[in-house]
Amino acid sequence: MDTPKVYKNFICGEWVESQSGRVFENRNPAAVQELIGTFPQSDARDVEAAVEAAAEAFRHWRLVPAPRRGEILFRAAQMLQERKESFAVDMTREMGKILVETRGDVQEAIDMGYFMAGEGRRLYGQTTPAEMPNKFALSLRMPLGVCGLITPWNFPMAIPSWKIFPALICGNSVVLKPATDTPLSCYHLVKVLAEAGLPRGVVNLVTGSGGEAGEAVLAHPGVRMVSFTGSTAVGRRISEACAPTFKHCNLEMGGKNVIIVMDDADLDLAVEGSVWGAFGTTGQRCTASSRLVVHKTLYREFLSRLVERARALKIGNGLDPTVQMGPLISRSQLRTVQEYVQIGINEGARLACGGHPLEDPEHACGFFHEPTVFADVHPKMRIAQEEIFGPVVSVIPCDDLESAMEIGNGVSYGLSASIYTQDIHSAFVAMREMYTGIFYVNAPTIGAEIHLPFGGTKETGNGHREAGVAALDTFAEWKAVYIDYSGKLQRAQIDL
Repeated sequence: MDTPKVYKNFICGEWVESQSGRVFENRNPAAVQELIGTFPQSDARDVEAAVEAAAEAFRHWRLVPAPRRGEILFRAAQMLQERKESFAVDMTREMGKILVETRGDVQEAIDMGYFMAGEGRRLYGQTTPAEMPNKFALSLRMPLGVCGLITPWNFPMAIPSWKIFPALICGNSVVLKPATDTPLSCYHLVKVLAEAGLPRGVVNLVTGSGGEAGEAVLAHPGVRMVSFTGSTAVGRRISEACAPTFKHCNLEMGGKNVIIVMDDADLDLAVEGSVWGAFGTTGQRCTASSRLVVHKTLYREFLSRLVERARALKIGNGLDPTVQMGPLISRSQLRTVQEYVQIGINEGARLACGGHPLEDPEHACGFFHEPTVFADVHPKMRIAQEEIFGPVVSVIPCDDLESAMEIGNGVSYGLSASIYTQDIHSAFVAMREMYTGIFYVNAPTIGAEIHLPFGGTKETGNGHREAGVAALDTFAEWKAVYIDYSGKLQRAQIDL
């Protein structure tokens, strides 16, 4: 057998081993016998070196004109486009989702690179009339410094790009700590950025566990901002760790997203969207459509069609172009899904289809689970309240739009919501009343585009947004500037 490839950290422009010499394995969740490579098991010493390099690089990078910074990001986006297919294949191997989805993941990074490159010629502030004569007023953005980025495994190139590209265009330097399940995609992204011409130390990659490398990023006094995407429980811990030193903290966390299907919905379209929203990425999206609230007049027909479609999905290795749903990311995630299936059964929900891991010879070497539909779910059941992060969906009947929205809003999260209806009044009322950061009409709860803000309310986030120009506010500080050329003292709000 071929010797597995050995990957390294990227610190101050050099590929280096961890100071401990320890490594961890990266394996294919669809075929665990496939060892993709080994990566450094970094600790606080590696993080210290990365932050030191980033802090030194920041002194110079922040002074590079933003249009020049944008040109480097543009070149990186071009390189990502050229290597899209190979990066997508590697992502399917390490993360498991099907190839058409990993191509989309890489495409998001490409899109974000081009978008933020363009912001290098904008980074707009405001100019405004001053209260006093012969006085000029304006605002401008300042970079924060070293940004510690802690990213998840489900979108292993898209989400890092949502953080890295806006951080860089604002003039920050970066220490990236990717998820241990998917370090290869971040390796590819960082390698491209280096080849595109980023100065040494501006981007640093440190792989390893959250308990060692991640905690070291949080604790380091030289890190002025932490951006995290992951579970709400870990996000709360990060928020607490950042608070004593007033580090900026950007949190993108969980979701329990709802599709509302009204009695006038296009039923075929609603079923199609629900299948994609619930089982795309094997349900491992923070925006996954994990609750389907269906008007009682359509409920039985909708459920019948949904179950038929779920049972027909082909499950397997995502590199097979005929496969429609890949594995879960790990054995522990498979166990979590199994536990929630049992919780749903114990709560009295009706298991309409699925509910079991796949252990036949074709699937025995991976972490596969059947697409699972629970029917007749009460809105307060745990399976309708808690994020499962797997191919499990709860179908809930409702009486009308008002009750559907009450159910939709009745969770601790507020990331994404959707409605299927032909009535413009219902669509606009739901758009107004659903307390989520993202809303769709006649589409599922997944499919955000990079030029609009991404994020949620309540326990989904802490008020920041990623993507679009809103991301610039996450990675920069505002400075108000007043220029008085009157030649005399003018006292604002007094000398009027």
